Amino acid sequence: MADILDEIIRKTRDDLERKKAEYPLEWLGRSLAYNPFVPRDVHAALRSTPENPYRIIAEIKKASPSKGVIREDFDPLVIAQEYQQGGADSLSILTEPHWFQGDIEYISMVRRYTSIPLLRKDFIVDKYQLVEALVYGADFVLLIAKALSRKELKELLEYTRHLGMEALVEIHDKADLVKAIFAGADIIGINHRNLETFEMDMGLSERLIPLIPNSKIIVAESGIYEHAQLEHLHEVGADAFLVGEHFMRQDDVAAALRKLKGDRA
Repeated sequence: MADILDEIIRKTRDDLERKKAEYPLEWLGRSLAYNPFVPRDVHAALRSTPENPYRIIAEIKKASPSKGVIREDFDPLVIAQEYQQGGADSLSILTEPHWFQGDIEYISMVRRYTSIPLLRKDFIVDKYQLVEALVYGADFVLLIAKALSRKELKELLEYTRHLGMEALVEIHDKADLVKAIFAGADIIGINHRNLETFEMDMGLSERLIPLIPNSKIIVAESGIYEHAQLEHLHEVGADAFLVGEHFMRQDDVAAALRKLKGDRA
């Protein structure tokens, strides 16, 4: 699994070349004139408040490179509606088709029947994917610091905001954090899972959060499955929590979400 990130990026770039040949960026951009989707306020949805200290980004994910298919009875629209009923503050939608069995069509499908911000979770390396995200109804996108140079990350973040969206900039170490701060990231996600080895380090947030400027929204990602973890991570500075696999393995995702937030009713 050590080379999986590089392999995913290579495949993503191959797919992009085919897409650009079939639907050039200029053609895709023209469709924005008829786009019914206006980006929602991601900052308000993710910043912790006394009334809602544990902001949840609930993930819609069928499969992963390390675990294979996670949820057989996968209906993204049903899952999205159950998440919203359970109190999710935002939804993360996997759109990478090969390793995660995602589809960008899921975003527009879910957008029409939910009212909370949607994250396009993919391996974004090109402005084309940002325009595509906006066309399909995403409110913010994932930018992975590990997959991008400092210059690329800054340019993609600036273009994301030019389009009216926001970005969750994902980091895994101090070098990634330097990139994120240089780029001007406002929302920083700390992924406890190493994308190159898939090893989990649940102490990572505790070590990196003190290095992050106070004004940033901090999202803890991966390995979260119980309320005590939310309490601890919130105490050290996390505003929001991206949870996918734990929910995808539950029969009742709304009940699982409420339980994670601490609602025992």
